[in-house]
Amino acid sequence: MIKLYNEGAYFINGEVMPFEAEGNEIKAKLGKRYIDKEEAKQNTIAYDIFQNHNKSGNPEKLQLKFDALTSHDITFVGIVQTARASGLERFPVPYILTNCHNSLCAVGGTINSDDHLFGLSAARKYGGIFVPPHVAVLHQYNREMMAGCGKMILGSDSHTRYGALGTMAIGEGGGELVKQLLSNTYDVDYPEVVGVYLTGVPKPGIGPQDVALSIIGAVFKNGFVKNRVMEFVGPGIKNLSVEYRNGIDVMTTETTCLSSIWCTDDKVKEYFEVHQRGNEYTELNPGEVAYYDKMITVDLSKIESMIALPFHPSNVYTINELNANMMDILDIVEKEGQKFFEGSKVTFTLKDKVKNGRLFSEQGSIAGCAGGNYENICEAASILDGKSIGTEEFALSVYPSSMPVYQRIMDNGVASKLVTAGTVVKTAFCGPCFGGGDTPAHNSLSIRHTTRNFPNREGSKPGDGQLSSVALMDARSIAATAANKGFITAATELEGVNYNIPKYYFNKTIYDNRIFKAYNEGNDKAELRFGPNIADWPKMEAITDNMLLQVASVLLDPVTTTDELIPSGDTSSYRSNPHKLAEFTLSRKDPSYVGRSKEIRASENRRLEGKTPEECNAALAATYERLAGKFEGFSKENTLLGSTIYSIKPGDGSAREQAASCQKVLGGFANIVKEFATKRYRSNCINWGILPLVMKEDPEFKTGDFIYLTDVVNSIRERKPEIKGYIVGDEMKEISLSVGSLTDDEIEILLSGCLINYNRNQMNK
Repeated sequence: MIKLYNEGAYFINGEVMPFEAEGNEIKAKLGKRYIDKEEAKQNTIAYDIFQNHNKSGNPEKLQLKFDALTSHDITFVGIVQTARASGLERFPVPYILTNCHNSLCAVGGTINSDDHLFGLSAARKYGGIFVPPHVAVLHQYNREMMAGCGKMILGSDSHTRYGALGTMAIGEGGGELVKQLLSNTYDVDYPEVVGVYLTGVPKPGIGPQDVALSIIGAVFKNGFVKNRVMEFVGPGIKNLSVEYRNGIDVMTTETTCLSSIWCTDDKVKEYFEVHQRGNEYTELNPGEVAYYDKMITVDLSKIESMIALPFHPSNVYTINELNANMMDILDIVEKEGQKFFEGSKVTFTLKDKVKNGRLFSEQGSIAGCAGGNYENICEAASILDGKSIGTEEFALSVYPSSMPVYQRIMDNGVASKLVTAGTVVKTAFCGPCFGGGDTPAHNSLSIRHTTRNFPNREGSKPGDGQLSSVALMDARSIAATAANKGFITAATELEGVNYNIPKYYFNKTIYDNRIFKAYNEGNDKAELRFGPNIADWPKMEAITDNMLLQVASVLLDPVTTTDELIPSGDTSSYRSNPHKLAEFTLSRKDPSYVGRSKEIRASENRRLEGKTPEECNAALAATYERLAGKFEGFSKENTLLGSTIYSIKPGDGSAREQAASCQKVLGGFANIVKEFATKRYRSNCINWGILPLVMKEDPEFKTGDFIYLTDVVNSIRERKPEIKGYIVGDEMKEISLSVGSLTDDEIEILLSGCLINYNRNQMNK
């Protein structure tokens, strides 16, 4: 079904050929002409798009400028505030501000609506595009109105993916968008490109989520595509509609790849024409001989109905496999899942949801950028046509991804089939994906065609004794499950389904009548509209040569997600207020972290006020004494005091910069890790002046211990391979730490203390 070529492959005239080694040179034979690997690497689609946007002049050191930027209502306030503090005058490229996350305006009084009106005022002042709540989810609007073949789009949402439309899109933390708003560049080494070779035709009932989960299951845990670009090629593409391709493409984020791109064809051309943007189409294909650093082959005809059990999209099984070995599989998942909740008030269970030999779910949802597209909804309606979801616990909700999609399913009767069966059809909203809506009941299992099923992401609060969980499935199998009253059912089990997708007509007038568009028409005299929860960023200290870091949390899970670093759901409403949001940092993983960090920050404030060590902190006084005895000339006056966390592999999941910025607001100055799960989280740390320290050995320190760093500024500026670190105790234990490769700008951002400080320094030169 899926095969991985770890050592790369050539793609020659549409066929995969694993490379042949000839001495130190790898060549592909084409007639009498030979093309070596390095030349063939330049024949990928990704290479051309990158170089067309690269301003460095060096094809290996990319400095990219994007064609458009995009954010939603959880992120755009912080981005505009950061850019504004850095000297923003106008939006230099189209910047789309959508309102699809905190759309319900249901938490914290007026604060969600305040954020929305702030966004509108920013679009008016700086020349942006503003999409009001319930009109379209972020990525659907960009598919419909902004993507174009050969373009690049940067978004402050990790699922910024439009590769199936010929657009290389990257999801990053807000700091990277700030750089673009200030006409700076996105700097990254040229990434490896992984070919994804598709063959075959999916069976009836198999949807894009089934294909996506199969790929994620094959590549996530082994890091096969981590920080690389996935380039989809092969004859199987022509057997997929563009919406089907979009559904696969948006889930590539869950592989931890950097971006994605697909070959384009007449179906893509038709998609652009339907959306009245036919001029955005260009045929994209690799050259006749292209080389991919790795290769994945996928036989679409062998994909089965899939389910990703809690708590990760890579925890995949076929539904038939689950039903055949249910108790054994659920027992394994329970034992692994319970590790997330050790020390909490809850017990994670799944086996208790088995009734009469079938796994039962109490809730289904088809929503957002992955599930809410037109074809998914139509095929779900085909399955539910003439059926009932029942009157017991199971409930099903469907969220069309945009108002044009909503109008079409109303006009052609698809919505009527769903509603008659007992489904509730709602407006465009991302809430079910991140815990901002449709939170299940305690001890419930929800099945969703959304993007993630991380712990607590569905909105439960284990610290308060509340726990529910999510399994990911395709819309078709969710509909089959709904027809079976909540018992998990593969769509391929059904017989006699007449899958019917009525022709789609796009009504652009819906957008023309509601969306504010002012690109290149900003009004300098317009005032930003602030609500009482919208706060400026606090002053950020710069890194110093000598730093004393107290360990505020040690996280030993194999992976720490951004949801665990700063929870989603109702906490998202406070992202416009750095101080209030920081109160939630690690709240569902280490509830004592905030208190520890505040205590360390208070000690630093007392140090800066000139207080004695004893007045700062008793443990600190003893630590200073040990350091003075070990290091000649040690002085607390020139030694910054801050906190740090240790995590084996942090940053999987969301692009949210607040996972890093909240630590800095609380006085955090470093993350010590074995590796970073994603580039974007490491970039977030750098942009907020948090040292991204890598330590290969297991930690010999614990929460509360002090780590002393020396020669920090000099080591970073001179790109030394390591920073000297010492665990402070009766004996000083030396540890080796590295910040890895940094660009010139990243060095200056780190040493300035954060991106805002760096930009201010640039303005004052």
